[in-house]
Amino acid sequence: MTLQINDIAPDFESDTTEGHIHFHDWIGNSWAVLFSHPKDFTPVCTTELGYMAKLKPEFDRRNTKIIGLSVDPVSDHTRWAQDIKETQGYAPNYPMIGDPDLKISKAYAMLPASAGSSAQGRTPADNQTVRNVFVIGPDKRIKLIIAYPMTTGRNFDEVLRVLDSLQLTTKHRVATPVNWSQGEDVIIAGSVSDEEAKKIFPHGWKAPRPYIRIVHQPPA
Repeated sequence: MTLQINDIAPDFESDTTEGHIHFHDWIGNSWAVLFSHPKDFTPVCTTELGYMAKLKPEFDRRNTKIIGLSVDPVSDHTRWAQDIKETQGYAPNYPMIGDPDLKISKAYAMLPASAGSSAQGRTPADNQTVRNVFVIGPDKRIKLIIAYPMTTGRNFDEVLRVLDSLQLTTKHRVATPVNWSQGEDVIIAGSVSDEEAKKIFPHGWKAPRPYIRIVHQPPA
């Protein structure tokens, strides 16, 4: 099974560093970012977990919950948190999911069914495909999937940028152009006819081509 954008995010129950959760209930009416890791006590992931803790206020401001997952038990996550704090300056201030039976990693198509049923004895290389970012909307549908190799640290500032775009384009009938950042001009969605656009954007738009209709960003 593969997951695609607009699929319902697989629901699950699991222990985390902040207690037992039912994932969809935990998301509630918020947005969510689920980011996964191949194993505890790995160097690149240590830097990522610390940086996400530093960025958490930015996600809070966007009504977005963040949650990590690693293919190890919660008891290991708790020990790892101390290393993260000492080396990165920030300890995880969000839940970390334990996935020692690999069920969640399989449900999210990060590991094949043939991977077995235990994290014990598995190396980071065995779990190297468990390095994804999923952005999930309040409707519990997947809005973004990014997969990274083990040797490349993730750009979570980019995740914030995409989250701004997703939240804006969910609210307004617009799309965001290349390298767009909050406050910059946007493009009227292709699904909006010119007649509709005149009502939605009464001040008009710039159109270097008929299919490229540029307007100021609507209120977020």
